[in-house]
Amino acid sequence: RSRVGAGGTRQAPVSVPTPRPPHPRAYHAAWLGRAVGCLLGKPVEKLPLHAIRELARATGNWPLNQYFTAHGVPAELLSAHPWNRRSAPTSLAENIDGMPEDDDLNYPLLNLLLLQRHTRDFTTTDVAALWLDELPAGRTFTAERIAYRNLLTGIEPPHTARHRNPFREWIGALIRADVHGWTNPGDPAAAAEQAHRDATLTHTANGVYAAMFTAAVIATAATGTHDVHACLRTGRTVIPPRSRLARAVDHAIRLAEEHDDFDTVVDELHAVHAPAHHWVHAIPNTALTAAALTHADGDFTGSVCRAVSGGWDTDSNGATAGSVAGLLAGDPDALPDRWTTPLKNRLATSVAGFDSTGFDTLAHLTHLEATRS
Repeated sequence: RSRVGAGGTRQAPVSVPTPRPPHPRAYHAAWLGRAVGCLLGKPVEKLPLHAIRELARATGNWPLNQYFTAHGVPAELLSAHPWNRRSAPTSLAENIDGMPEDDDLNYPLLNLLLLQRHTRDFTTTDVAALWLDELPAGRTFTAERIAYRNLLTGIEPPHTARHRNPFREWIGALIRADVHGWTNPGDPAAAAEQAHRDATLTHTANGVYAAMFTAAVIATAATGTHDVHACLRTGRTVIPPRSRLARAVDHAIRLAEEHDDFDTVVDELHAVHAPAHHWVHAIPNTALTAAALTHADGDFTGSVCRAVSGGWDTDSNGATAGSVAGLLAGDPDALPDRWTTPLKNRLATSVAGFDSTGFDTLAHLTHLEATRS
């Protein structure tokens, strides 16, 4: 870009370097990290915090350090706090055989399709059309299901997010944000704007801000030149500074910096947020994920385990923390085998064309979109 200097003389163009996308192996680690964190949280989704702690302690897995197991858990404890009914058959350590289907992986797959078909210039209407073509209605929940219903009745975005949608500040838009960050390495503003176009199909206000924050964090991590704390600070800059989400994230990070015991951090977050928010609301879950990443200093195992051990939307928080920490790790070999080997390099999904796809293939496809001009 050329510029005019003092006196009106035209100066040489200013070269603005474009960050290089991560190596496909970094995307591979990010996809694996997202799957691992999601899988870790699936058996205890919807359980109260004290139940998660008791179930893990019963098998010597506290502080959390590996997948949950039913082996050794007293029958009376399982009776009082049963595993998530849909997830236990596929996500307890003794049952894992590849990555089972989950909306936390379905939406990144859909967003890969979105970019393949419409590039990064997609519109919110493009997102809506893709969902109607490729996303089974039965695989949608809360805000997404309401927006889907609204589309079927002829309501167009962004009204789809507002019409009779009590879930519009919940976590659904956040779990769709990863691909927007992955494909805008070093450009958190572009990642946030892209996430905004996606999120406004289903969400408003803090539900949208949570997606923007997450996309910007991931876009910064994708450069491979920043630690997790710089990534979180950058994510914070793309959301309204006086929003409820901004205050919650600031508070969570401050707690994580002040306390050595993460249980103390979690207890304080629950004391502040649980009385006012549903367990799937974007504000407490985004705050918890930020606290987990901060407290673990970006370490992979520490990040996913802290995110899941904090309760609320355990599989979604684990997935986001795993995506960020996996990307920062930069290589699938940097992730411990006990997490990744049970995935068997395949995931199940109802998104057409992706069932049983390998995470290495998904990494290649993501890299293609990140490098498309």
